[in-house]
Amino acid sequence: MLGTGAAPRRVPAHSLRCRTALRRLDPLTPVAEAKGSMQRIVVLNPKGGSGKTTIAINLAAYFAARGESPVLMDFDPQGSSMRWARKRKPTQPPIFAIPAFERDSRMTRSWQLRVPQGTTRLIIDTPAAVDARTFPDVTRDADKILVPVLPSDIDLHTCSRCIADLLLIAKIRREDDRIGVVANRVRRNTVIYQSLMRFLQTLNIPIVTTLRDSQSYVRSAELGLGLHEMKSYLVREELEQWEPLIAWLGRGDGPVPAPQPSGPVPEALTTMPG
Repeated sequence: MLGTGAAPRRVPAHSLRCRTALRRLDPLTPVAEAKGSMQRIVVLNPKGGSGKTTIAINLAAYFAARGESPVLMDFDPQGSSMRWARKRKPTQPPIFAIPAFERDSRMTRSWQLRVPQGTTRLIIDTPAAVDARTFPDVTRDADKILVPVLPSDIDLHTCSRCIADLLLIAKIRREDDRIGVVANRVRRNTVIYQSLMRFLQTLNIPIVTTLRDSQSYVRSAELGLGLHEMKSYLVREELEQWEPLIAWLGRGDGPVPAPQPSGPVPEALTTMPG
């Protein structure tokens, strides 16, 4: 379910669903004032097609299904996260989605990116081709950074460079446990899968989980659902693979307390092309 806030609206209210979200999620707060206990999760990989959106939308759906108040912020000009969010029905747990790739000259950027008061998780779906020089801003105040990687030689090289840039340019320390790798669309018992796992182990970065290549992700995206909202017997294996990821995100997190004000959205994200 989409939320749009006070006029001017960032997402056209095409249906009663949008207007209902307005009533349920107001008032809004600039992200510059909303940090506190809100967990920021950045899904990042400069390589396109690595599965960033799949991970972002399923995280948003999972937290919403738990009764939390997640915000899905889509910086990818392709707008895949927003298309998914627009498909959600009024009966589904609400997810406040922000088309951050859009520009509106009638308002400031910080106003456009404001989030509802009470937000517990901010999930940022970044675009492809993010310049490594912007990593310090992109990851600023991020509690967790997820780097999805596919089992191919090109993706392995890009992942290696991305991790190195996060460590050397963004100055994120391994011991902070903020970076986690997700092996995505894998097929076990294949040569490339074995190569992928050997490579990831050399990075000395947690391999949070491996997600198998499954049509369930395609079907759920088409329906505006997350895996955790589908019939469990249809996605039992997929759900099991998400358990380590959810556990890693919550490590050291504890129960999410009442929301407090927060720091700003990274400037590099606010200036991304879109």
